[in-house]
Amino acid sequence: MLLPYFQDELTEAGCDEAGRGCLAGPVFAAAVILPRDFSHPFLNDSKQMTEADRYALRTIIETQAVAFAVASVDNEEIDKINILKASFKAMHIALARLSLQPQLLLIDGNRFTPYGNIPHTCIIQGDGKYASIAAASVLAKTYRDEYMQNLHNQFPHYGWKDNKGYPTRQHRDAIRSHGDTIYHRRSFRLLPDQLSLDGEEKW
Repeated sequence: MLLPYFQDELTEAGCDEAGRGCLAGPVFAAAVILPRDFSHPFLNDSKQMTEADRYALRTIIETQAVAFAVASVDNEEIDKINILKASFKAMHIALARLSLQPQLLLIDGNRFTPYGNIPHTCIIQGDGKYASIAAASVLAKTYRDEYMQNLHNQFPHYGWKDNKGYPTRQHRDAIRSHGDTIYHRRSFRLLPDQLSLDGEEKW
């Protein structure tokens, strides 16, 4: 059962990202301020939800949230500043886009670069603990999935409509056959260096 809030005095915004471990495409982040009484039985860590439930929840979150915003940082910027800094930058952009400034930030994970003078609390696996972080995870995930589905139309060989840019065997086989694209993160190891004795990749 998700907790509705971390404390009961300050206005909280939950923040989460999607796409940190991908080989291609941007990293997305979302910031969400929910009403204190918000509750929905489907809401959970977005990775634990079905695709249909995520999109159904996105509509509910966007309709009922006090404020929400989504932002992204592209693969070129990821290659310049690294994926961790890019994830934080996407969160900062999303926070700047909120129509209401929060008084406390709940960050999924164990690290964060402070945003202005707003205090923050990092919560490991927070998307499975607090409603606002879970809501942010749903928005970040669904917006990124849609982006990668659109890119799939330009580069169908890589299977991005299914793997969303993650390092699946299908994705890496396509990189071997067709090379990389302008959307690949060239600072990442796109192909594994080693094969096991039976020919299986180690990654």
